[in-house]
Amino acid sequence: MTASLPDPHSKSRRLRATLVGGIAVLLWSLLALFTTGAAGIPPFQLLAMTFAVAFAVSVVLIALRGGGGFAAWRQRPAVWLLGVCGLFGYHFFYFVALGNAPAVEASLIAYLWPLLIVVFSALLPGERLHWFHLSGALLGLAGAALLVTKGGQVAFRGEFALGYLAAVACALTWSSYSVLNRRFGAVPTEVVGGFCGAVALLGSLCHLFLETTVVPQGLQWLAILGLGLGPVGAAFFVWDYGTKHGNIQVLGALSYGAPLLSTLVLIAFGQAEATKVVAVACLLIVAGAVLASKDFLRKT
Repeated sequence: MTASLPDPHSKSRRLRATLVGGIAVLLWSLLALFTTGAAGIPPFQLLAMTFAVAFAVSVVLIALRGGGGFAAWRQRPAVWLLGVCGLFGYHFFYFVALGNAPAVEASLIAYLWPLLIVVFSALLPGERLHWFHLSGALLGLAGAALLVTKGGQVAFRGEFALGYLAAVACALTWSSYSVLNRRFGAVPTEVVGGFCGAVALLGSLCHLFLETTVVPQGLQWLAILGLGLGPVGAAFFVWDYGTKHGNIQVLGALSYGAPLLSTLVLIAFGQAEATKVVAVACLLIVAGAVLASKDFLRKT
């Protein structure tokens, strides 16, 4: 009996999908810069406006290609439930966390999601969790913790329990969405445009009931457009493709590059200061990403 050889085309597709998913990390690195530019806009209003931009762009692109992509929106309820709950639920819980706990502690807890992606990936068919996946993700978490806490200044207090729980729910929501998305690998990525429309609608409802409308001025409009095109737009499309077809453990570890790259972008634009903490965090995150990718890089 002749042993079957590995399919080189399958490896190539997996590599390409992983690289495409990694583009999301690059786009998310612009999130802090653009969000700073949109300062003063209530969070749910900003969520609604940016996802509306992403929805409008996706509709225009599908229409320019002949409109056939709209057929991808005809999916069973489970697909829509996962997509909308993943995108909207993550932001909803994150806003609740920031509103009920200090930003440092809430952000640190919320940034458990890349580590949880690596851990949860072991539940997927055909995936195995190795020591280097977990070790790399933990190194990345340590680096992200340094950045978020600016060197380790963190103090958890009981009166902020609601905010902490919301941050945990935030991390669980995004990691669960990212891993479960693999179950719907046959669903075209164009469906994310429909998710964006639903999230924009839900964000609008939350804004109407919870916030006072603020009319954007000047550069705020550009920041909103930038968010809708990049970190809140294209990023979710490439992340969808990457999590469905790429190496989920590598993507989880690479995600810790987002806070690092975000900090470097802020430094480049004069919004933050380069420190030894940033340098150490950089080493930890890069080392963690390389370690978690060890087997993937060797096979590639």
